[in-house]
Amino acid sequence: MTSPYRRLQVPVPGGGLAVGVWGVGEPLTLLVHGITGSHLAWSLVAEQVAGDGNGMGTGTVAGVDLRGRGDSGSVAGPYGFARHADDCAAVLDRLGAAEVVVAGHSMGGFVSLVLADRHPERVSRLVLVDGGPPLPPPPGDTAEERIATVLGPAVQRLRMRFPSRVAYADFWRAHPAFAEWNAAIQSYVDYDLTGTEPELRSKVSEAAVREDSVDILEGDALREAWQRLRHDAVFLRAERGLLDQPVPLYPEVAPIEAKMPVRTLAGTNHYTILLSEKGAAPVAAAIRTG
Repeated sequence: MTSPYRRLQVPVPGGGLAVGVWGVGEPLTLLVHGITGSHLAWSLVAEQVAGDGNGMGTGTVAGVDLRGRGDSGSVAGPYGFARHADDCAAVLDRLGAAEVVVAGHSMGGFVSLVLADRHPERVSRLVLVDGGPPLPPPPGDTAEERIATVLGPAVQRLRMRFPSRVAYADFWRAHPAFAEWNAAIQSYVDYDLTGTEPELRSKVSEAAVREDSVDILEGDALREAWQRLRHDAVFLRAERGLLDQPVPLYPEVAPIEAKMPVRTLAGTNHYTILLSEKGAAPVAAAIRTG
């Protein structure tokens, strides 16, 4: 199945937010990516959820580039979960959607929780993919050190320059999480680049990552949204971590199970839970049917 795909821009304070849209018709599903990602992290999932106009799939899927990422990279701050949540509500307004299923991966899970807390009438159900519940504090003396410990190469690249697209793809191919390369990963990596050779760089704003990192570790919006959670939700956990290590990002599930069902997706890590067929299929199924 190949669903129709287009991009649009949604006016928000500070600029225009880029949104990728797959499929046609109703219902609408909103997808929210991670801290250094883009909407194309969701491409395999979106293709399995969105309608193709010929009876395959169901409805429209919208993936937002959060401000400071992807083609929203030039949208200025302030950042933080409250701002991202309000931006997502603006996307729903632009698409004429009253109430939607919201799926968030990694930091996108945090944004999804805060969206449901700040705009509860806009969210029917949450699908949290290896992100959303508060994380155990990582080691480090500052918020930046702690987030660098967790994200590793994904955040290191923001200050790097690359002579070619091939060199950037090679950087990602060396990442332990991407032992199995595919076309979706290649498209995700290509989309992240801006500039001209030999000075290519990531579109991701380092200031956005820094401010959002502080909000993860020290802010009130996520903690309060988690405490007040009142929507139906499911948590899909990757079996392995961000660097494909055997310990997952969420090693303890009991506190999460007190609020929602937890499913661990075998054979996936924090990235391939979306960017592989093995991960994308069960994530898409959870979005479609719960």
